[in-house]
Amino acid sequence: MKRCYYECLEVQKGATGDVLKSAYRKLAMRFHPDKNPGDHTAEVKFKEISEAYDVLKDDQKRAAYDRFGHAAFEGGMGAAAGARGGNPFGDFAGGFGDVFEDFFGQMMGGRGKRQNRGQDLRYNLDISLEEAFTGRAAEIHVPTQVACETCSGSGAEAGHSPETCPACAGHGKVRATQGFFTIERTCSSCRGSGKIIRHPCKVCRGVGLVQKERTLNVDVPPGVEEGTRIRLSGEGAAGVNGGPPGDLYIFLSVAEHPIFQRDGHDLHCRAPVSFVTASLGGSIEVPTLDGGRAKVAIPEGTQPGRQFRLKAKGMPVLRSAQRGDLYVELAVETPVKLTKRQKELLREFDAESQAGTHPEAEGFLARLKEFWSGGEGA
Repeated sequence: MKRCYYECLEVQKGATGDVLKSAYRKLAMRFHPDKNPGDHTAEVKFKEISEAYDVLKDDQKRAAYDRFGHAAFEGGMGAAAGARGGNPFGDFAGGFGDVFEDFFGQMMGGRGKRQNRGQDLRYNLDISLEEAFTGRAAEIHVPTQVACETCSGSGAEAGHSPETCPACAGHGKVRATQGFFTIERTCSSCRGSGKIIRHPCKVCRGVGLVQKERTLNVDVPPGVEEGTRIRLSGEGAAGVNGGPPGDLYIFLSVAEHPIFQRDGHDLHCRAPVSFVTASLGGSIEVPTLDGGRAKVAIPEGTQPGRQFRLKAKGMPVLRSAQRGDLYVELAVETPVKLTKRQKELLREFDAESQAGTHPEAEGFLARLKEFWSGGEGA
């Protein structure tokens, strides 16, 4: 009779992996045949501890051993295996079959009942920036697979029903086993469905599904961004053999706007002003995405590129009462097609300009002089 694997390694049943490894190394060095030449007892003990560690270090093997003991690896067959004269690990019987159901029940669809989930679908929805701002209720048309109404999704014609596949017993997969390990493949007889349809429905040809365009309503919330994904659970393709449907994923694409550019929750726009307004000061009106208007005060001497921030005039924050900001960038416009008199006035202005009238230009010229004088002295 075999000794308990835990006793072989001199550890408790709940020992951790590190404890098992340490115990095995200690005993393996002690009873290794190279250190005990000619000692038959040491050789037997070394084989015992090696076999014990090989099982207990593997979580799945250990779970099977804890539940069924040594019988887990004898296939529950005992003398019958020897009577057949075959490999005692050729298949699984008795309690060990239950172990495989415990470990692989989910993979096999749960004790013979196989559920084939339908495919997930993708739908691309284009919206405007205004719709991303306010939200939108959209009606979409999605081509998908639905259960055949003629056969109620069974795939069999009226008066007949699908039969359990005899090759896989309805699992949809067949297994070849060797010891504790298993090789699993899709059943070739039923192609993984677990069912055989001997009298297929003439409408769906035994598939149980037909192609159909469905009309769905989608609520696009305010504040969505480019690439936002909306998931409609259970609105994907129908499942085979009564399996659950997949999901529908709607990917949003926000069109470019002629006035506003989006940066996260903030909006940006560029507003041209005359050089007179920029020089003398004044005000301009700019649009807001909600259809309103906002007044921007322009201080005297405003330079090109200056930005003015309008708080809470940007995009809504998704699922929040907050809003981003609107940034207005001024573009000072140089006048074109001047009259002769206007040109004369500009020349007079330029001639009468005093120090400090053009601070940026004056600063740049000062830096140039310093640069050039440094270059001449080098």
